[in-house]
Amino acid sequence: MNARRILRLTGKDTEDFLQGLVTNDVRKLDQGLVYAALLTPQGKYIADFFLLRDGDGVLLDVAEPLADDLLRRLSMYKLRADVRIEPTPLGVRRGTGPAPEAALADPRHPSLGWRHYGDFESSDDGTDWDALRVAQVIPETGIELTPDSFILETGFEALNGVDFRKGCYVGQEVTARMKHKTELRKGLRQVVVEGEAEPGTEILAGGKSAGTLLTRSGDRAIAYLRLDRATEGMTAGTATVRLEQ
Repeated sequence: MNARRILRLTGKDTEDFLQGLVTNDVRKLDQGLVYAALLTPQGKYIADFFLLRDGDGVLLDVAEPLADDLLRRLSMYKLRADVRIEPTPLGVRRGTGPAPEAALADPRHPSLGWRHYGDFESSDDGTDWDALRVAQVIPETGIELTPDSFILETGFEALNGVDFRKGCYVGQEVTARMKHKTELRKGLRQVVVEGEAEPGTEILAGGKSAGTLLTRSGDRAIAYLRLDRATEGMTAGTATVRLEQ
């Protein structure tokens, strides 16, 4: 599995601190894992992560390539709050088979199985995660989730990663406006690909750019599309592309 870093946040202001920053409602920690993101003030994606209660603290599980920048930004926001952010030696195992004791359900989608945290190296049970993600159109850090993306265009609401009733957080105004006042013109969709086309290939429709092919598994793929151009006759290199119905 992709490398992860597990941080531990402690201090009496920890949950209030997170509640004012992240896209989801931290009060849901009482129910299990919470999936959330940190955004820029302009509503663009910085990092996605899992949060879980750990005694008197909160663990934060983030992809290793994003960890240093996320830690820097959290420290910048911390100011005088009673919050300490420290690395841990913990790892995460994930799988879709029988869950070990103390494993927690992945909150994004039932098909994603469980995550288990402990003093061991991160690993998984060999599940074909790309096939699973393509089947359910679930974005991955660094592939579909990139710094120029808006979380609603990447399906974050369907993944239980954003709460529209929790109140203010960084980037909340833009996210709420996209939810309530505009119709999304771009987004992730599952497509059928016939022919050879690598992830990252531009998708064309009528000679105009219609999006980008992202994760592919067999003849199915996740594509980021301009929805007004996602019509018949799409191509990616020499391959033909059509929306999965």
